[in-house]
Parts: sequence; C-alpha cells; structure tokens
Amino acid sequence: QLQLVESGGGLVQPGGSLRLSCAAPGFTLDYYAIGWFRQAPGKEREGVSCISSSGGSTNYADSVKGRFTISRDNAKNTVYLQMNSLKPEDTAVYYCAADRVVRCNYYPRAYEYDYWGQGTQVTVSS
Repeated sequence: QLQLVESGGGLVQPGGSLRLSCAAPGFTLDYYAIGWFRQAPGKEREGVSCISSSGGSTNYADSVKGRFTISRDNAKNTVYLQMNSLKPEDTAVYYCAADRVVRCNYYPRAYEYDYWGQGTQVTVSS
C-alpha cells in the first residue's frame, strides 16, 4: 500500500514562502501523478495543483497561479510545492495524493486520487 508523507509546513508571515515535500518511503512515485490539496477549517478540501507522472503536465487552481510551483524529482522520489507570496487565506492543512490513472490535464479533483498523506499544517499569519 503506497503511503505518502508530507513535510515542510509551518508558520510564515504574509508574503513569505514555504516549500512542501511529498515522499513515499519504500515506494517509487515514477508512475504516479501527484496532486496537492488543502483544507481550511470549516471548508471543503480543494485542489491546489497537480503534476503528471512524467512531470510534463502541471495544473493549478486559479487562486494559486503565479504564486505556487509544483515540481518533481523522480531521482529523489519526491514532489515539491513551492509556495511564494503566501496570503492568510492560504492557511490550511495541505495534503498530497497519488494516482496512476490521473493525467493532470486540469486542476486536481480529490475523488480521482487513490492514495493520500496525513497532511501538513500551513499557517500564514503576522
């Protein structure tokens, strides 16, 4: 069973940056598309970004376009979400998810992903 582990969350001031990582110890992510999602208190989980298994296709939610960048390093078996110009409304628990069928032709939808991590908290506050 593929298990995903997120890291890199924390407290940052508005305008700051964080880089989240998604890894799968003991498994290879080469054949999986990876999606990043977030869920704020009292809100539904929303798709943030995704990247195809090859890295050739990426997509972003409108709310993060131009500020977040997703990338993957298959040699390190890790997917990253670089988050710049962070805003208080970016505060949420961030999850990564994996799926072998998803092609990442549009922003990620939670129901399409089979494997999920436990999440990492991102808090943007002064």
